[in-house]
Amino acid sequence: MNQTKLLRTYSMGIALVLIWLFFTVATDNFLSARNLSILSIEMAVTATLALGMLLVLLPGQIDLSVGSGVGLIGGIAAVLIFNHHWNAFAAMGAGLAVALVIWGLMGTLIIQYRVPAFIITLGGLLVFKGLFWKVIDSETVPVVAGAGDNALSLLTTHYLTPAQGFLLLGVIAFFVIRASVRQRSQRAKYGFELESSSTAILKIFVALQALLLIILVMNQFRGVPLSVVVLGIVAFSVYIITMHTRFGRYLYAVGGNKEAAILSGVPVKKVIIGAYVMLGGIVALTGFMQTAYSGASTTTIGNLMELDAIAACVIGGTSLAGGRGNVLGVLIGALIMATLLNGMTLMAVAPETKFIARGTVLALAVWLDVYLSQKAD
Repeated sequence: MNQTKLLRTYSMGIALVLIWLFFTVATDNFLSARNLSILSIEMAVTATLALGMLLVLLPGQIDLSVGSGVGLIGGIAAVLIFNHHWNAFAAMGAGLAVALVIWGLMGTLIIQYRVPAFIITLGGLLVFKGLFWKVIDSETVPVVAGAGDNALSLLTTHYLTPAQGFLLLGVIAFFVIRASVRQRSQRAKYGFELESSSTAILKIFVALQALLLIILVMNQFRGVPLSVVVLGIVAFSVYIITMHTRFGRYLYAVGGNKEAAILSGVPVKKVIIGAYVMLGGIVALTGFMQTAYSGASTTTIGNLMELDAIAACVIGGTSLAGGRGNVLGVLIGALIMATLLNGMTLMAVAPETKFIARGTVLALAVWLDVYLSQKAD
């Protein structure tokens, strides 16, 4: 099992390095500060949605409607801002409320009435797409309609100053070191095996050095994008939920063995509905980010984003059968997907070729997941 886990982890890292090397050689500006800043925003949007997908994949469910939902919720906010002159925060609040209700209802239909998630969410994909086009009247709706309405667009147009970026690094370093020390003390308290202090310090040092390098590169353009900060908050929240709460343990238990979870007293219905409600909130946030990044709500917003989210999860080691997956793997998977799209755009690859590449990556990721799972068994 450990060898399989290591193989999966190393394969992701090796694939990412090879992809970056290829695009560095094939293009002139892949590693430029400007392009890396753009890549970070694209990755933030994909990864945020993928983290929401992780929450429903863990208990063995799936959602094919999130891409259409991204367009719908972003469209609702844009229409309220541009056509009805709502304050941006109020418009986003309304969109968030709609998303929470819709995904709560879908979760209820799936678990309460035993309707397969594939069918419900496939229907949702079509319904949300139709509603989205009706909401924006199949036109382009800007996200900014006057003074005071810029809060939505700031999600992908605002950047931290260099000083704020270094301050953010200091905050992250504090919490990382604090969490590491706390984890070691807890493991020592219960007599679990501990890795050497030098190894633990080296891991933290390398991680913080990587973050410092990222901030230095970002500061050469405009600074750290706000969308990356949003991703960091979402990733940290999902990590806490999945790894340090009872609800998170329930997610893994339901996905690992639903019957055993029921016999153990796990409230399976509440867990799955809760996972879908959380996904709805993340879909809303992704809708705001994607619409802001595009500068307007158009009929193409959210197209195939559900596939990118699922691919990011599977590439990152999340099992489609449930019970396995983590935040770090999803982030790496999202970075791989975002890198592929960004690099192919720089190379001026035809749209049809991009579709082929995305589909191939998804198919290979699923095959690798099945292969490694069989090998582990």
